Amino acid sequence: MNLPAEVTLGGARPLRGSVRVPGDKSISHRAYLFAAMATGRSRIENIGGGDDTHATRLALEHLGVRIRTGAGGVVTVQSAGVDGMREPEVVIDCANAGTCLRLMAGLLAGRPFHATLTGDASLRRRPMARVVEPLRAMGAAIDGRDGGRLAPLAIRGGGLTGIRHSPAVASAQVKSALVLAGLQASGTTEIAEPGQSRDHTERMLAAFGAPVEVRDGVVRVSAGAPQAFEMSVPGDPSSAAFFVVAATITPGSDVLLQDVALNPTRLGFVHVLRRMGASIDVRAKGESGGEPVGDLAVRYAALTGTVVEGDEVPSVIDEIPVLAVAAAFAEGVTEFRDAAELRVKESDRIGTVEQELTQLGVGVEQLTDGLVIRGGRPRAATLKSHGDHRIALAAAVAAHAIDGESMVRGFKVASVSYPGGLADLGALTGDASR
Repeated sequence: MNLPAEVTLGGARPLRGSVRVPGDKSISHRAYLFAAMATGRSRIENIGGGDDTHATRLALEHLGVRIRTGAGGVVTVQSAGVDGMREPEVVIDCANAGTCLRLMAGLLAGRPFHATLTGDASLRRRPMARVVEPLRAMGAAIDGRDGGRLAPLAIRGGGLTGIRHSPAVASAQVKSALVLAGLQASGTTEIAEPGQSRDHTERMLAAFGAPVEVRDGVVRVSAGAPQAFEMSVPGDPSSAAFFVVAATITPGSDVLLQDVALNPTRLGFVHVLRRMGASIDVRAKGESGGEPVGDLAVRYAALTGTVVEGDEVPSVIDEIPVLAVAAAFAEGVTEFRDAAELRVKESDRIGTVEQELTQLGVGVEQLTDGLVIRGGRPRAATLKSHGDHRIALAAAVAAHAIDGESMVRGFKVASVSYPGGLADLGALTGDASR
């Protein structure tokens, strides 16, 4: 879907009705990867269609995995397992997808051939040492810019031995990369994180029969592979969060977000917003691929400030830009602390959020590891995406809720995660022009 370079929004039209957001991006990356590691044919419905997940699909196709999209967008993956993968003839371009690059590094660390991973300018600036160093400790030969701290990464894998790794910061991407490598290593690999990160990898692999277990907060994996599977990818909570906030801050709104992933490690933004006074009803419906699924019912509600810090931060790290928008419309002060990781996302999200909220007339103090936001009455302004899909979508949420027209420049980058977001907003507000 071709998105416009800039969009104009405003008027605070109520959001009413129901919507299904795209398949979860994190789960979609893993569905592609785990299907490629399995021997046989896997069938995946509602896989995320953004640029990020497409990068993972293309990367696997370069390794010889057959992937087809059929009627209704159903994806089938035919694979001979990891032993059937071949050395790629090209440098694998992960575009803007950090999940693709880091998890592919874990997969390729176990393959006895050479491969090179790169990405766009933003991804080439993002830190890779926390993945590269433990993979080297397992036996993979990895080099790259700045001694392997930055992409492109050149990997020659194979001959891995399991390790115990205790990262300084909880990271689902690091953990998942080591799990993928551990499935190809001799012995046992253990990852003991300092806190809970997203657990999609553990849930899905266990559901698909791979030798992965979690005990006392430690993930353990031994050599093996998932079995071929069928699943429907639940809706992306990070995409749903934009509509949850939009409905919460726009008077008269009443929205149902259907079939969303209800993984507890992904619902931190719901807990934060409820603490601020939001009206959000979580309705569980079942499971898919080891992941709980259900609906989110949201109504407009007045908000007050809160503090987000410590162990809560990993569960909301991707939603902080849109939570900052909620804070801008809330009464009082909201603080985000212990979120230094925001500095090394697709943009410096502490800096870019501060810039855009300041444009809206909101009082913001930038901290080394977070933000202090003084809520009030945001005003119309011209906003920028800074080349970051989550900043683009958060800016659109703010612009929509303000009286008067605001422009979001660089909105096209929203195609990275939610190419249909603008059209879905138009459907909920009755604005067919979207």
